[in-house]
Amino acid sequence: MLIRRKEAKDYGTKKLIEGRFEQGEKCLIIEDVVTSGTSVMETVDALKSVGVVVTDAVVLLDREQGGADRLSSQGIKLHSVCTLTKVLDILQKADKLSAEMVKKVQTFISENKFEPITVNKRAVSDDTRNSSESNKRNKKCLKYSERQDLCYNVNGKKLFAIMEAKKTNLAFSADLTYSQTLLDMVDCIGPHVCMVKTHVDILDDFTPQFTEQLKKLASKHNFMIFEDRKFADIGHTVKHQYSGGVHRISGWADITNAHIVPGDGVIKGLKEVGIKEGKSCVLIAEMSSEGNLATGDYTKACLKMGEEHRDFVIGYICQSRLSTDPAFIHMTPGVQLKEGIDALGQKYLTPHEVIANKHSDVIIVGRGIYSAEDPLAAAKMYQEAGYKAYESQFD
Repeated sequence: MLIRRKEAKDYGTKKLIEGRFEQGEKCLIIEDVVTSGTSVMETVDALKSVGVVVTDAVVLLDREQGGADRLSSQGIKLHSVCTLTKVLDILQKADKLSAEMVKKVQTFISENKFEPITVNKRAVSDDTRNSSESNKRNKKCLKYSERQDLCYNVNGKKLFAIMEAKKTNLAFSADLTYSQTLLDMVDCIGPHVCMVKTHVDILDDFTPQFTEQLKKLASKHNFMIFEDRKFADIGHTVKHQYSGGVHRISGWADITNAHIVPGDGVIKGLKEVGIKEGKSCVLIAEMSSEGNLATGDYTKACLKMGEEHRDFVIGYICQSRLSTDPAFIHMTPGVQLKEGIDALGQKYLTPHEVIANKHSDVIIVGRGIYSAEDPLAAAKMYQEAGYKAYESQFD
């Protein structure tokens, strides 16, 4: 038997899915009541994220408000012990409900049904990108809350939920070299970011206590932790780099990233470790540095690998939207309030250009915040600019 927690705890196994299982095994979901089917789908997604297959669910009571059809549209067959119609019939025959009340309930059911999910959750091929402009626009302009329901990994759902709740698409790139300086900065600007991106290997005074303190701040301010490790080795090696060593990244970072130079073995290696821990990965499809080689066929191969490992890969590091599948999250580094280029070839784009014109989802800002005279004021400015650009797509 497996148990799905609503969220991973900071103690015990710290996993969303509890129990003994192996990847590829099938699981039957048992639920008490189904209305829209959302709770069952969340459980399905959580199980898929750890490699468990689900095709059927059993429910004690189906309220007949569209849940069965919504689940069916996602490949899940619902088996109900009883329906609300049967309950009403039994209660009416036992003189526990009047015919008038039964009619009122039946009217409520018919007028408050949830529509089946119709957005295609399959991989988006290059041919799909040549479809009509209206279809592309519809997918670009789905709101965070709508895209949240389409994610294949629980961390994708969580990130969209945070962005919606906090009204921010700002990720802070905490490229600082001392632990306490970094923690103080994060505590200051935490209310304004959806994610904090770290490079723990540049910390001069790293200790395991640092990551515990960072996790507490993530819980306090409701943001996700992204360790920008940029794994780029064979699967066997990255498994140990991810789970072991002094940093033990898989134990505290919600998200990490990887280059695809070694092939999809790098994803498989990370996945063997991360998926059991409820973690996820983003792939580096494009870079913001001048003269980089992450272009053309490399970028296309990166998208294909992401689609093939969508239960673990939640998106891409890129300069603009690359996939028309709304489940994938696009994160763009090199963002400043003014466009430009630094002495080392780092190109900078504005939040409006990245979000509204290039249709990325997350702006990643480092020096624009931590080098500012007032980092808190700068973070607020980036938060406002990024979210305003997002909202402008729905005007």
